[in-house]
Amino acid sequence: MEEALAFLEPVFRAIRGRERAHQRRVLDALHAAGVTEADLAGSTGYGYGDPGREKLEAAYAALFSTEAAVVRPQLASGTHALAALLFGLLRPGDRLLLAAGLPYETLQRVIWGPAAGCLAEWGVEARVVPPGPRGVVDADAVLREAGPTARLLLVQRSRGYEGGSSHGVGELGRLAERLKAEAPQLLLAVDNCYGEFVEEVEPTQVGFDLAAGSLIKNPGGGLAPSGGYVVGPAAAVEQVAARVTAPGIGLEVGPTLGLLRPYFQGLFLAPHVVAEALQGAVLVAAVMEALGFPVAPRWDEPRHELVQEVTLGDPAAVLAFCRGIQAASPVDAMARPEAAHLPGYRDPVVMAAGTFVQGSSIELSADAPMRPPYAVYVQGGLSLGHVALGLERALFELTLGGMLPAERWRAVSDRLGRPAHVGTTERH
Repeated sequence: MEEALAFLEPVFRAIRGRERAHQRRVLDALHAAGVTEADLAGSTGYGYGDPGREKLEAAYAALFSTEAAVVRPQLASGTHALAALLFGLLRPGDRLLLAAGLPYETLQRVIWGPAAGCLAEWGVEARVVPPGPRGVVDADAVLREAGPTARLLLVQRSRGYEGGSSHGVGELGRLAERLKAEAPQLLLAVDNCYGEFVEEVEPTQVGFDLAAGSLIKNPGGGLAPSGGYVVGPAAAVEQVAARVTAPGIGLEVGPTLGLLRPYFQGLFLAPHVVAEALQGAVLVAAVMEALGFPVAPRWDEPRHELVQEVTLGDPAAVLAFCRGIQAASPVDAMARPEAAHLPGYRDPVVMAAGTFVQGSSIELSADAPMRPPYAVYVQGGLSLGHVALGLERALFELTLGGMLPAERWRAVSDRLGRPAHVGTTERH
C-alpha cells in the first residue's frame, strides 16, 4: 500500500491544492454571515427567532452563490431534501425532466411510486431524457421533451446504481447556458449529493438555479448527525421551505435542537474531509484497476463526486469486499454484512458502514445492489489513512475467499513502485 500512496502523490497534491481554495470559500461565507459564539446555541420548540439558523442558511447561500437556503436537521436525507424540492416547486400538470437517465432508486419511488403520496399521484408527469454520447446530458433531447409544460429539469450529479456517468460542473455550465437561452421557463436543479467541494465551483455558480444535498455527506464534514439543504432563488427556496415546515410558515420556524455547533464546525472542516475522501477514492481506483478489476472513474481521470465504482463481477466477491470494509470500521466492526431488501430499492443491497452517524457516506462505506455486473460503490473516508486500511482489509477478505491470488497483489506492488503514467496535475 505504501508503494501505491507514493505513486499517487502527484494526484494527491492537486486535490490538496483545491482543498485550500475551498477552505477560503467556506471562511468567506462564515465571515459574511457574521457567525458568533452566541449563534451556536440553537433553539427548541417552534424555533422562532433563531439567529444561528438564519446565519447558517446565509452561509450556505453565500457558499453556493444563491439568494437563499434552507438547511435543517428535519431533512433526514438527500432523498428527503430532493423530495421537498420537487413537491415544493411542481404542481399538477407540470412536467419534470430527469436528465441523463434514471435517478437513484429511492428517488424513483418519490416520483413514480409505488409509494403513497408520490409525485405521480399529484398529477406531475416525469420523463426520463436518455443520455447523449459518453453519458453527457443531451441538451437537444431535453429541449425536445420540454414543451410548454416542462417546469423543472433535475440532473443527478453522482453516477448512482443505474450504470450512468457522473456529471461535472463544466458540463452542467454548458448545459445551463444552452437551456437558459432556449427554454428560459425551465428551472434547473441538481442533486448535488457526493459533489460538494470536489470541483472548483458548484453547479449553482455556473447557471443552475437550485441544488440539494445531505449533511451526512460532504458538507457536514463528518460531524453533522443529520440534515439536508436546498439552495436557490429566494422565491423557490420559500416554496421548498413550505414543504419542510408548512405554507405560511416556511423559513420562519424550525428548531435546531443544539445541532448548530456541529453544523457550523462540520461545514468548516468539509473541504479537508472531502479532500481526504477524494484521495481515498483515487487510491481505491488505482489499486483495484491494477489488480485487474474495471473501475469508474480511473485513478487518473477527472472526478466530479466522491463515489468510486469497482466492478467485481461476482456476488461472493462483493460480499467479501464489503465485509472487509466493515471489519476496518470504528463502529460495529464485528458485524458481517449480508444483502437484504431495503426500502426504496428493487434488488437486495449489501451495505458496509460502521460509521459514527448512521448512513453517513462521508465516512468510509461501501454498498452494492446484488445484481450484474456486481459492482461495489466505495465512498467517503474521514482520512486517507483509514481508506488505505479499509482497502487492505477488503483485499485480505478477497484473498481469503480465493478471489484474489496473493501473487497478483505482489505483482501490482512492484508495478506501483515504478513512477510511470502518473497523471498531470492539470487533469485533476
